[in-house]
Amino acid sequence: MSGKFCVSLTRALEDTDRATVAFVVANAALGCGQETIVFLSIEGVRLAVTGAADGVHEPGFAPLAQLIDSFVDNGGTILVCSPCFNKRGLPAEQLRPGAKIVGGASLVEFLAAGAATVSY
Repeated sequence: MSGKFCVSLTRALEDTDRATVAFVVANAALGCGQETIVFLSIEGVRLAVTGAADGVHEPGFAPLAQLIDSFVDNGGTILVCSPCFNKRGLPAEQLRPGAKIVGGASLVEFLAAGAATVSY
């Protein structure tokens, strides 16, 4: 087993339940000692902008912004699909702490090292 885990998230504010659960699982993977990334693509890239998750709170879960902060604070990495981010005209200067805009090769490299993956 590689000790690597990837959560791929393609949703954001249009499906806050899915976005929330993705970060719950990502935090659980960190808690299990996995080197964990969240890969944001398609609409998910919107969560890479500072403040985007503020006010999102699905019943039964911690607020999304808190889940994202906890993930980053505990060593998780957020990789953001560059073409998806650019296509949406999002402000790179407002990228949230812990998020990094990358090309697809960064994801492929992580997955090729044997990472287990789940997609939301």
